[in-house]
Amino acid sequence: MARNSDSPNSLWEKTGENLGDASAASSQDQDHDHHQYHPRPHHDIEAGVHMSDAETDHSSDEEDDDSEHQLDGHRPSRLETRPSWARSRSRRSAQSQANASGLSLARTISRRDTVLSRLRSRPIPHFTHPLTHQRTTTAELVDFEGPDDPYRPINWSTHKKVSTTLLYGLVTMTATWASSSYSAGTDAIASQFNVSTEVAILGTTLFLLGFGLGPLLWAPLSEVYGRRAAVLTPMFIAICFSFATATAKDLQTVFITRFFGAFFASAPVTNTGGVLGDLYSPAHRGIAMAGYALAVVGGPTVGPIVSAAVVQTPYLGWRWTEYLTGILQAVVLVNAIIFIDESYPPVLLVAKARRLRHDSGNYALHAKFEEWEPSISELCRKFLIRPLQLLCTPICLLMALYASFCYGILYMQLGAVPTIFGSLRGWNLLQSELPFLAICLGSITGAGINILNQLAYNKAYHSAGDRAVPEKRLPPMMLGSVLFAVGQFITAWTAKPEQGPWIAPVIGLYLMGCGFNTIFQAALNYLVDTFRMYAASAVAANTFLRSVFAAGFPLAIGPLYAQLGVGPGQSIFAGFATLMIPVPFVFYTFGKRIRAGSKWSKGSVY
Repeated sequence: MARNSDSPNSLWEKTGENLGDASAASSQDQDHDHHQYHPRPHHDIEAGVHMSDAETDHSSDEEDDDSEHQLDGHRPSRLETRPSWARSRSRRSAQSQANASGLSLARTISRRDTVLSRLRSRPIPHFTHPLTHQRTTTAELVDFEGPDDPYRPINWSTHKKVSTTLLYGLVTMTATWASSSYSAGTDAIASQFNVSTEVAILGTTLFLLGFGLGPLLWAPLSEVYGRRAAVLTPMFIAICFSFATATAKDLQTVFITRFFGAFFASAPVTNTGGVLGDLYSPAHRGIAMAGYALAVVGGPTVGPIVSAAVVQTPYLGWRWTEYLTGILQAVVLVNAIIFIDESYPPVLLVAKARRLRHDSGNYALHAKFEEWEPSISELCRKFLIRPLQLLCTPICLLMALYASFCYGILYMQLGAVPTIFGSLRGWNLLQSELPFLAICLGSITGAGINILNQLAYNKAYHSAGDRAVPEKRLPPMMLGSVLFAVGQFITAWTAKPEQGPWIAPVIGLYLMGCGFNTIFQAALNYLVDTFRMYAASAVAANTFLRSVFAAGFPLAIGPLYAQLGVGPGQSIFAGFATLMIPVPFVFYTFGKRIRAGSKWSKGSVY
């Protein structure tokens, strides 16, 4: 039976099992119903208890039943919404006794309920109902009205899709803006609180660590409560922490508010990719992802410039960098609250079913998603354990490592650019931040390259029967990997005035920005297309790893440049970038064979 808020006394609301409501189907109809839960014979249940997670996750029949848009990793698949057979022996015994009588149903008591019952001196309840042995049928399931139903987000008008994408992109940009706006005031913060610059940089490091930990909470919540609530609610709290940083009276308050501000601001960074999966098919998702990638890189490149202008104004100072961040976030959030609709299909069907129950009086109507009783252990497996398992595969490890390295290099420029153009070339604070525009322009160029590749990808996608072809995502990455390494070498060895004019390192930064966008977006698309059902876990692994890289690099750049100089210091990272160049070429050539050899990715091989 569906998890029904209108029938709170139902036992199966507590246990997540699919038992009946007032209407029952004939046994013949139930045998042919593929959309409802049927109890297995006792020997099948015993076998299912010992079945490994890998075996259940890779049932070929289930995979064939799900359509492409259902297996993109952005929503629970049928394997995840199906009730678990791994129940305890005592639970099965109690249920079998109850079903045999048809009159009573013993409640499964958790350890928590047992303890609470003793503390409250209350008896452990046993719920009964004469219809507990009857099951709902597909007639009571609420679904979309066919593939062309305008209620489905993928069928929304182009105008609505674009506006939704734009608003989510702006919310994401304000979150990443906050990550970099602090950097321009690092010296002023160190001076005010009498600490070294390296200590003051911890404000950036802790923010990026919060960016890495936040997705572990917001990604699961978006699959339970929907995208809108899991993005806009945390973003409101992040705004409060931005203003708290601006009014901080001591350095520890600055650090604490920065960390928690990032923890909540990571929600749009994490879940916007899921929104794009809700709105676009693989044939068009690449273009939308280009805009998302621009939002991710736009904040860290534009934020330092605006903040430098604020810090350089005598009557404003570093606190107004945080005030301005909070104001910008608030303005965008208000517009998002007004104009953004929920886009998560399962949650939309729950709302549809609730409305139909109210209008019709038939309280058996429910959505399939209401039959899924999420548990902490299941969510932890998907977003904590499974990402670690995927990182043990060569594709996820190398792609996530490469994208994370590039992401770390991007945030490393928060310290590198002011050093090159401020300390070495003698530019003032605002002027020394202006070269970030070169990275921004390079990212725009990279987005254009990705959009052009999407047109070529669509041909392969349609030729394959409208199925994803992961390796066709990689040509921009192959070009970008070379540009990224070359850009770093140019920046490293033209940093000093005697080594070249100012335009030379700016060109290097432009090539780095172009390479970053192509690598970052292609890696993300490749992970989603490769792992399909487990794409959310692969993206979670990538998000956490890239934030760890980004947190450490800004701390290392200052001492590294001081000890080795800009040229040798930057060349170390350029050397690592050069070693990573073969990654997209190897996967483009052997990717299909590698995917076929992994239990996690073989579902994308056909």
